Amino acid sequence: MDSWVRGLVLVACLFPVLVDCAVRNYKFDVVLKNKTRLCSSKPIVTVNGKFPGPTLYAREGDTVLVKVVNHVKYNVSIHWHGVRQLRTGWADGPAYITQCPIPTGQSYVYNFTITGQRGTLLWHAHILWLRSTVHGAIVILPKRGVPYPFPKPHKEVVVILAEWWKSDTEAVINEALKSGLAPNVSDAHTINGHPGPVSSCPSQGGFTLPVENGKTYLLRLINAALNEELFFKIAGHKLTVVEVDATYVKPFKTNTVIIAPGQTTNVLVSADKNSGKYLVTASPFMDAPIAVDNLTATATLHYSGTLDNTPTTLTSLTPKNATPVANNFINSLRALNSKQYPALVPQSIDHKLFFTVGLGINPCPTCKAGNGSRVVASINNVTFVMPTTALLQAHFFNISGVFTTDFPANPPNVFNYSGTPPTNLQTTNGTKVFRLAYNSTVQLVLQDTAIVAPENHPVHLHGFNFFAVGRGLGNYNPKTDPQNFNLVDPVERNTIGVPTGGWVAIRFRADNPGVWFLHCHLEVHTTWGLKMAFLVDNGKGPNQSLLPPPSDLPKC
Repeated sequence: MDSWVRGLVLVACLFPVLVDCAVRNYKFDVVLKNKTRLCSSKPIVTVNGKFPGPTLYAREGDTVLVKVVNHVKYNVSIHWHGVRQLRTGWADGPAYITQCPIPTGQSYVYNFTITGQRGTLLWHAHILWLRSTVHGAIVILPKRGVPYPFPKPHKEVVVILAEWWKSDTEAVINEALKSGLAPNVSDAHTINGHPGPVSSCPSQGGFTLPVENGKTYLLRLINAALNEELFFKIAGHKLTVVEVDATYVKPFKTNTVIIAPGQTTNVLVSADKNSGKYLVTASPFMDAPIAVDNLTATATLHYSGTLDNTPTTLTSLTPKNATPVANNFINSLRALNSKQYPALVPQSIDHKLFFTVGLGINPCPTCKAGNGSRVVASINNVTFVMPTTALLQAHFFNISGVFTTDFPANPPNVFNYSGTPPTNLQTTNGTKVFRLAYNSTVQLVLQDTAIVAPENHPVHLHGFNFFAVGRGLGNYNPKTDPQNFNLVDPVERNTIGVPTGGWVAIRFRADNPGVWFLHCHLEVHTTWGLKMAFLVDNGKGPNQSLLPPPSDLPKC
């Protein structure tokens, strides 16, 4: 597009009522900024000096151009989490998977079109642990004139849940990798960047959500935490769930939302009280013997006309191990599956894959704290080794020696996955991908293992949405469990929780050529190697091939 045309479109974007906007331009300056939380200050990596970062707004069908300029000492890349990136894998963002990161002092323009999507997603750094502070919302509005399939709210509010460490998060993970043990948990959770008052820092304020009696509000909830699934509640108010991961669902009412890192949930809240202040909480969910940050983040729903010194109405906290509450929420999710928004679940399957996800123990002579061993993570017993050349570049330019296409379709060793672990807890290392023909259909069962500890793993697939057709506890039974699959209106997502000591089954169509990352969205597990990639070949049609890389793609 000529620069003068882009300029015209940009001017039009400033007056969106006049034109259906086609191009959205953003500039993300990655800079250090001092921030004070928990009564102590530290410099953090931010976009444009903000924590959380700026919200990216677009409409379905828009082209988005984001110029990311790196002003910090770390290499940087940004992932547009949940954006399909049809044929534009170069803009997906995971470092060393689809691109080499942006070096200090350099820039890269992420250029992608939002096709067939509307709703709430998120963007975040996709290298090291930088996403702890480098993250923000993506709000995709429907095409102009297309209504929501639910009552139009009076106002929409982005609510980002996250974690805060007093220490530098890069130091936290580096120390853990040196020791071979798990990293320190965060010091607080945050709601829109603020933990709210806590005993160690009672003076700090929290986020306030102003509401008017009789009005309805759409909250766009995002879990941008590094390592923790969270319960979200508002005292005295029911939440009506209308969307998850930018896909519409059959509306249902709940007191409590469960939301894993990388997931989004849109809820309607009716301000049906006359006045008052009501506590908003974000607290951890963990139903395994694993350490979490137990501090609850708080905010306030504040009715207009209510005095500031009015006592806040409290809510009972959801116990951190409340598996039934989480299951009740997850089992209530169903695709809207309307004429306008059908659930196109693949009915016949080309690839039936079975992936174990969990931990392992590998030798580490330098890990003194770990007694010569380190905790690792794997899929089908393969601990993924990050390459030094991006996989997508190696694929596109036929660079050999970067990856192999022999990722196993099934676990190499069969054992009682959710029961007694095998005696050998070691994993194999490799940079392996699983190859898929264009438009082939995939059923993937993700099975948690009890090695070291069973745990809920929120698994994210880049480049696709998938349908969650089944889930269960214990070991997946390929003969009987598929009989109970929902192939009519299963929820459509991009990130799914594999239940502690259980399994989930997902289905998707490989209609997006490129290299697409699959990984646990608990950052500690990604660091430890719980990741792999799908390589989807080009199709034969004119719009079925990966586009060539942009000229400013960073070099390794």
